[in-house]
Amino acid sequence: MNSTELFRMLARYNRIANQTLYAKCAELGDAEYRRQRPGSFGSIHALLNHTLLADKIWMSRFQGGGQTTPPLNTVLHEDFAGLRSARVREDSEMDQFFTGLDDISADRTIAYTNSKGRHCVDSMILGILHMFNHQTHHRGQVHVMLSQSGLQPPSLDMHRILNP
Repeated sequence: MNSTELFRMLARYNRIANQTLYAKCAELGDAEYRRQRPGSFGSIHALLNHTLLADKIWMSRFQGGGQTTPPLNTVLHEDFAGLRSARVREDSEMDQFFTGLDDISADRTIAYTNSKGRHCVDSMILGILHMFNHQTHHRGQVHVMLSQSGLQPPSLDMHRILNP
């Protein structure tokens, strides 16, 4: 499997894992969904917003934009329904991007200013791997927050999602 095939597989996993996670989050009442909890960004709502924001930033960088980084706690959507719709659109766009992506040479780079104001230059391959790892990291945090709400979190194991 070359890197492009790997990225396509990761985009597919990302889409299905997000659908699964959002379906479980939809079972929460609004107060429980927004409840302040230990962990990154303090609530399921804020964490899902952050993950969508980060994906939009990285996808923009891969397509030649995204040179600056907005505050990482930016709330893109105040309501769950709007956030869920935006997540579906973003995941579809990610699938399309990676489906159309040719092999990436190891020396292809992206330049940007990170959230701390530091200028960075990374290989595109590293940026893509970071984006997918970042998603998995934060989905895991939402998973823990769901368990704190009393709901049984869904399985997000890659090998079970891609080979049901």
